[in-house]
Amino acid sequence: MSPSPLPSSPSPSPSPLPVLELAPVVPVVVVEDLADAVPLARALVAGGLPAIEVTLRTPVALDAIRAIADEVPGAVVGAGTVISPAQVTDCVAAGARFLVSPGWTDVLLDAMKASGVPFLPGVSTTSEVVALLERGVREMKFFPAQAAGGTAYLKSLAGPLPQARFCPTGGIGPAVAPEYLALPNVLCVGGSWMLPSDATASGDWARVESLAREAARLRP
Repeated sequence: MSPSPLPSSPSPSPSPLPVLELAPVVPVVVVEDLADAVPLARALVAGGLPAIEVTLRTPVALDAIRAIADEVPGAVVGAGTVISPAQVTDCVAAGARFLVSPGWTDVLLDAMKASGVPFLPGVSTTSEVVALLERGVREMKFFPAQAAGGTAYLKSLAGPLPQARFCPTGGIGPAVAPEYLALPNVLCVGGSWMLPSDATASGDWARVESLAREAARLRP
């Protein structure tokens, strides 16, 4: 009797590099009103920031991801603040084209790897970076960037761990973003400064587009 074939291993998720190299800044978006999702995304794309991270911090986040995926062809919409395998499944079903977590566990990492979409697990310590490198992950989110040591910390990692590359997020604004982007181990930065609350509250999408355009020109 022939032995049963071994189950095939799940295909590895694609690299996040094509997403992270689209622009120097990935807007980190908190959608409070679902009606804002599409015009907000259109403004960001028009300003040159097509990769958009919609965080799972509001009840309408999944619907916002779905709306952007369906109605804004130029957007590469992803999900942020992903912290459970169930959220991984829900976000991919909603149309998320990449996943971002503030930190990681083995269970969460396995779910993101099995999702079939690019993912960016969060780190803030050297041990976490080394652990991810052991698991074959080279692209990571450095969070919370400013509070966790900022550019000085990332500079210190570049020597012993040059294979690790980062998207720093957390406390970054236009004044310090170029300092991060000048580092050899930084691919892009995440931030929300191009989405001031007064502009989003009033629907001033022209201002959002203008701020996005400035952010798209930040790479040294």
